[in-house]
Amino acid sequence: MSTGPIAMRLLRVLLSFCLVCVALVSFAPEAWAFCGFYVSKADTSLYNRASQVVIARDGDRTILTMANDYQGDVKDFAIVVPVPVVLKEEQVRVGNPKIIERLDAFSAPRLVEYFDSDPCAIRKVARPSAVGQATSERRESAGNRAADALGVTIEARFTVGEYDILILSAKESDGLATWLTSNGYRIPQGASQLLQPYLRQKMKFFVAKVNLAEYNKSGFQSLRPLMMAYESQKFMLPIRLGMINAQSEQDLVVYILSPKGQAEVTNYRTVKVPSGDEIPVFVKNEFGNFYKSMFQNSYTREGKKVAFLEYAWSMSNCDPCSADPLNSDELRQAGVFWLTPNGPYRQVFITRLHVRYTRDKFPEDLMFQETSNQESFQGRYVLRHPYTGEVQCREGQAYRRSLPVRFEREAQTLARLTGWDIRDIRRKANLTQTQTPPWWENVWPK
Repeated sequence: MSTGPIAMRLLRVLLSFCLVCVALVSFAPEAWAFCGFYVSKADTSLYNRASQVVIARDGDRTILTMANDYQGDVKDFAIVVPVPVVLKEEQVRVGNPKIIERLDAFSAPRLVEYFDSDPCAIRKVARPSAVGQATSERRESAGNRAADALGVTIEARFTVGEYDILILSAKESDGLATWLTSNGYRIPQGASQLLQPYLRQKMKFFVAKVNLAEYNKSGFQSLRPLMMAYESQKFMLPIRLGMINAQSEQDLVVYILSPKGQAEVTNYRTVKVPSGDEIPVFVKNEFGNFYKSMFQNSYTREGKKVAFLEYAWSMSNCDPCSADPLNSDELRQAGVFWLTPNGPYRQVFITRLHVRYTRDKFPEDLMFQETSNQESFQGRYVLRHPYTGEVQCREGQAYRRSLPVRFEREAQTLARLTGWDIRDIRRKANLTQTQTPPWWENVWPK
């Protein structure tokens, strides 16, 4: 790839920045000056089936956005979602899928890259504060009669964008399942049983299918997200219905936007993903595999029944930024209703929660709460490139001697995070020639 004038200017700026870093640090044998920048991110494209939901919540007011990752003929698409109240037409909208992509990119766990400076450039280096830590640690009558006979009431019917929407209430889950099936909604076997808890809670059912005429008229190539606004004390997300025909683990990423601070799951533990670790530089070319392995390893270690916090930060800034923060217009498209042009400033704090769930480990829907905790957190993994220039000073020689120990520590960290074989890691990191195995390794079986 050729380097044009703009790229050269950018390179000069970066090099100048690194020289400033060198001038601001001092020497310590166990820590070295380095400058860094964001390299890549672990977004939802890593997963074959990753549902995404955005919840903008303030008090009892909620705007919920559901991203549709439906694969297949749109004429077969239909969803049934329990909702706490009867929704009117004006409370339902179609959203912009790019907004969810923006939220994903902004909050995704990221890889950052640093380069050691010349250890001989200066003699005094101040120890950097916690490498890898973020600097400041989100149709009519006939149908109605048939419904009545089954104990189902059609509370509302309308079309929004490419979707025909029904809001239903029901007395019995068998009646609701029968009504849905007789009206062309394909529901899996066993749905009645999972519908019962929502009926006991007097919840309603948001039912949507594609209006083909509207869809063809719209010109869109895929289904857009559905958004709904409502007021309810229930701060929850129904996930149980999504497990009816699931044969394997499912991934769900929830972006919660709040004016207060972090949101958390109340009926399951919320655990931070491992973060801040230095790992071998070859992971730069294998970051997707690294993050999937690391997440699976953490998921298994935590008993497969926790929600993982992957990101928590004010939308006004980021460090390092894997994407620009969303602007005010984008945030309103994401459902943030407390931003008014001339009103007082209220922040938007984003919490990104990643849940991998199965029927047996998640017997309840997700229940959330807002908190005032504004602690910043990000899943962040560090690559440190060693200095490769000549060194002819005492400090440089000490630096060279320290590298094998550092590389082995990074290899051991990667093995602990991912469960990868340490021998494969050493081979990829080119440690097989430079690292002498412990004297007992050939005596005791592995």
